[in-house]
Amino acid sequence: MAARIIDGKAVAEEIRRELAARVEELKRSGIVPGLGVILVGEDPASVSYVTGKERACREMGFHSGNRHLPASTSEEELLSQVRELNEDPRIHGILVQLPLPAHIDAERVLLSISPEKDVDGLHPVSVGRLVLGQPTFVPCTAHGIVKLLVKSGVRLDGAHVVIVGRSNLVGRPLANLLTQRSSEGNATVTLCHTHTRNLAEHAARADILIAASGSPRMITPEMVKAGAVVIDVGVTRVEDPAKKKGFRLVGDVDFDAVKEKASLITPVPGGVGPLTITMLLYNTVESAERRVADPAAAAKGRA
Repeated sequence: MAARIIDGKAVAEEIRRELAARVEELKRSGIVPGLGVILVGEDPASVSYVTGKERACREMGFHSGNRHLPASTSEEELLSQVRELNEDPRIHGILVQLPLPAHIDAERVLLSISPEKDVDGLHPVSVGRLVLGQPTFVPCTAHGIVKLLVKSGVRLDGAHVVIVGRSNLVGRPLANLLTQRSSEGNATVTLCHTHTRNLAEHAARADILIAASGSPRMITPEMVKAGAVVIDVGVTRVEDPAKKKGFRLVGDVDFDAVKEKASLITPVPGGVGPLTITMLLYNTVESAERRVADPAAAAKGRA
């Protein structure tokens, strides 16, 4: 029997409906969630992504503090823009869109974001809190995958999860999340990567297999246990003359073959992707709620 397809768009819409109720509650307390996204330059993918974020914020009724800067912007000017957003009490979350122009030190810029407004979850303070199991902002794609699993009825407690990919955006934070002692964790996690020996053997033991290596169609049926849940995070353009744009998007999983063996599977596109921006909204709402719980922090211009 073919796998049930997990509809990421439907799950994202469900979470946004839940967030909308929380936003209305915040507004009754006099707080409008505010997100500031800084885009430097005209990278097409970044422009498209930021446009999607702006649209999502408008739909949720957020305050926008977005800034679009020319590619020639100096590192010091960018740092100045971040400081302004750090000090702005109307802004609860700050995101600097990557990649940045080559003359700018991205690490220095990310470190300049206040941890209390780090809704991308990339500041070392956020990472440290996650590792220690403390409340923090979690990288959006990793957090979205957990929500996708939970809302699809997948049991995580005691499950063996194999993650293929060790990035700071997905693999590492996801491993930390899934091993937390919580209702959305308690899994046993094996974290693999491109240098893992006998990768296929590790993958084939997974109850839940998460492919996040950026290697198109690397996960084949032989690497999947019958009845496993398969989450495909990869997105790669491959040439396809039959398509109007000359390409199509594929994931890290050989979808057509693996869906005949898995119990649940995410498609590409339409699986994990819709959760990323949704969880950015989620983090921003959480930051705003912390302001209500800590008015003294608000007076200092922190989240």
